[in-house]
Amino acid sequence: MASLTELVQYCDALLDVSAYQDYCPNGLQVEGVSEVRRIVSGVTASQALIDRAVELDADLLLVHHGYFWKGESAPITGIKRRRIKALLENDISLLAYHLPLDGHDSLGNNAQLARLWGIAVEGRFGQGPDGGLGMFGSLQPPLSTAALGERLDELLQREPMIIQGGDQPIRRLGWCSGAAEGYIEAAAAAGLDAFISGEISEPTVHAARELGIHYFSAGHHATERYGVKALGEHLSEYFSLENHFVDIANPV
Repeated sequence: MASLTELVQYCDALLDVSAYQDYCPNGLQVEGVSEVRRIVSGVTASQALIDRAVELDADLLLVHHGYFWKGESAPITGIKRRRIKALLENDISLLAYHLPLDGHDSLGNNAQLARLWGIAVEGRFGQGPDGGLGMFGSLQPPLSTAALGERLDELLQREPMIIQGGDQPIRRLGWCSGAAEGYIEAAAAAGLDAFISGEISEPTVHAARELGIHYFSAGHHATERYGVKALGEHLSEYFSLENHFVDIANPV
């Protein structure tokens, strides 16, 4: 068992929260019971994940996508009211880390993708501390876009959308989880042959073709399962807590 205060302070320091300018508050978003013995972790604090946390008698819900996003409506009504009400009624704390959980050098989404894919991280690009949130490495041997697409489908359980940016094989590969398609210009400037992110927007297609870089849209949820899972496992070991990772299916 660990105190909620101790656990939050540990996570804030571990993930270097103060180094990030984010679109939401990172850390404790909803306060529940003061002592934590059981964590449920998952990607997004949806009603389905909250309901599962209640079923598992969790003291803390750890997520990548929490609440109170910049620009969203402030009143606690509708979906937001129902979710927060369920947390408060069951004394479950909500602990959320967004960009800090993308960028962490070992537990973060991008570091965990490198681990899953078996690629050594050689550097970073894009915006954010320590050289940026995006990471890159080399493929040995080089792969075609079709071969890399098949590999992503196998490992992430989601078929990627592939935009051809030329006919070059993929030797230098960059990636950044989630909605990071806007980093495609930085990826091209870094001399990468291909860039993987979670989402795609209409301008991404033209950018890939004109910059000469292959683009893979591998799924927002599919690329962001791994950081929160790794953090939950780390906290479980460090504080001797029970942890349950719950993956709520999401095709996006």
